Amino acid sequence: MDILKKIQDHREQEEELKWEGTFSEYLELLKERPYLAQSAHSRVYNMIKSAGVAEEHDHKRYKFFDEDIYGLDEAMEKLVEEYFHPAARRLDVRKRILLLMGPVSGGKSTLVNLLKRGMEKYTHTDEGAVFAIKGCPMHEDPLHLVPNHLRKDFQEEYGIRIEGSLSPLNTMRVETEYGGRIEDVLVERIFFSEDKRTGIGTFSPSDPKSQDIADLTGSIDFSTIAQYGSESDPRAYRFDGELNKANRGIMEFQEMLKCDEKFLWHLLSLTQEGNFKAGRFALISADELIIAHTNEAEYRSFIANKKNEALHSRMIVMPVPYNLKVSQEERIYEKMIRESDIRDVHIAPHTLRVAAMFTILTRLKESKKASIDVLKKMRLYDGEILEGFSDVDVEELKKEHADEGMSGIDPRYVINRISSTIIKKELTSINALDVLRSLKDGLGSHASISSEDKERYLDFISLARKEYDEIAKKEVQKAFVYSYEESAVTLMDNYLDNVEAYCNKAKLRDPLTGEELNPDERLMRSIEEQIGVSENAKKAFREEILIRISAYARKGKKFDYQSHERLREAIQKKLFADLKDVVKITTSTKTPDEQQLKKINEVVATLIDEHGYNSSSANELLKYVGSLLNR
Repeated sequence: MDILKKIQDHREQEEELKWEGTFSEYLELLKERPYLAQSAHSRVYNMIKSAGVAEEHDHKRYKFFDEDIYGLDEAMEKLVEEYFHPAARRLDVRKRILLLMGPVSGGKSTLVNLLKRGMEKYTHTDEGAVFAIKGCPMHEDPLHLVPNHLRKDFQEEYGIRIEGSLSPLNTMRVETEYGGRIEDVLVERIFFSEDKRTGIGTFSPSDPKSQDIADLTGSIDFSTIAQYGSESDPRAYRFDGELNKANRGIMEFQEMLKCDEKFLWHLLSLTQEGNFKAGRFALISADELIIAHTNEAEYRSFIANKKNEALHSRMIVMPVPYNLKVSQEERIYEKMIRESDIRDVHIAPHTLRVAAMFTILTRLKESKKASIDVLKKMRLYDGEILEGFSDVDVEELKKEHADEGMSGIDPRYVINRISSTIIKKELTSINALDVLRSLKDGLGSHASISSEDKERYLDFISLARKEYDEIAKKEVQKAFVYSYEESAVTLMDNYLDNVEAYCNKAKLRDPLTGEELNPDERLMRSIEEQIGVSENAKKAFREEILIRISAYARKGKKFDYQSHERLREAIQKKLFADLKDVVKITTSTKTPDEQQLKKINEVVATLIDEHGYNSSSANELLKYVGSLLNR
């Protein structure tokens, strides 16, 4: 009953938003809200901007794309700043077809759907309200009613420039239904809907021999010719093509470059002049954003054909590459799994991350810098802080290869392999090893992967496996540490006491005997060596720690276990190193004694309660780490 109530509420809200009045009443609305007369491009830009803009590292992140487009912030920034924004300001790019070019399953269709769904919602808001001549099949802009000779005066009074001519059908209706009195013409508020073919159109190519140009521009209604007496009477024409119905909004041209030429030429005058030819009428004005998408191979083939030069010059090509961030790739898989029938299967922690590592590695290109291998590059792209590298280095890396991210493994392949593993083996729980094994098995049957690429991809699976080995060992070792945080804090406090005494050339006092002791050099070095601090560099490292403590104290903040990234890593590694033998013995014993069994059960409970495993995946992890430590 709750869903029915929500449906009723939505219906009532839509009724409240409806508006109908005469053209003269519409002009009064425009005086109060001149933004109602915005163009299709302006409406799309304002919709994107209204969702919010965040400034991050000299880049803008448009929040409109956050929920559906992952890891493509820079591509989305370029799309908005180089196309939507100038087009909204009536600059020349609005006279271009927006062509999204990128690899399969890279997010092109998702992006277009996001814009279409967004426009449907936006036209229900005050800022995105759209008004049209009532009864017009093309939802025509009411301002087209203003005669050409008065438009300059109108712009001076209202501050609104009018573009486009009144359509043949509405020209006739003004005379026959309203006696030439444009002020009495009825205007209504409309709401974009792809399902109802209002303001959003989609054209998909089919067999060139059977597809009719009427799909784009409408057609003659032969059943009415006897009634109206002529094919040139607009009442005998069905203005129901995709270009007609998408007027005032978005027209998606799916796989545009696969279309027959006769369909593409219609777009030339529409993009350049804002009109198109239909039937035996004068040119029909249309205001719409035309957005198409294609892959790189088809695009290269298209521009190689000299016959397409005119259309090519009417395009703005925007690359939509694959995501290159591991954490964002993981989100893509999570989303795809949520939308599938495998969402109830337990996926062990780090499984999707390891799969994402492999996928991102296939998309990266080797750096020209000898100091950066693909693993470092992967980490830097994902925002990890690596010693010796800065944000400037990351920006330089991104500029090395303009086509980085335009090839590699696509997300669908990964999800297909995960699904295949689950269904074939009827599993209720999978881990990273299951997925890596399945990815490897699937490479041989992947038609588009060359033998050279296959060899590279097998190497990347090995790299991802090594990364998982380290993750798995750390996970188990963490679980073995009783009161992990407390142990880490105690060790750190001990280290800091010794560092302070060392730097100040002071002594420590034994809490039990009161005896004065020299700083414990063995303890300090055992921790520092975990992160590669050399004997020569130890003094500088220790002084840096003291400076950081002082800086925190000046700001009234407490220096804690999380305050220094490298020190935290060193403390963790030291704890893990001390526990390695305990972990090794406990996980590898085939017949554990009572004490060992108790420890194993504690670890399994910790993995389940605190790390997101279930009983099956926790026990598998323990067995695997035991085998790793015994190698």
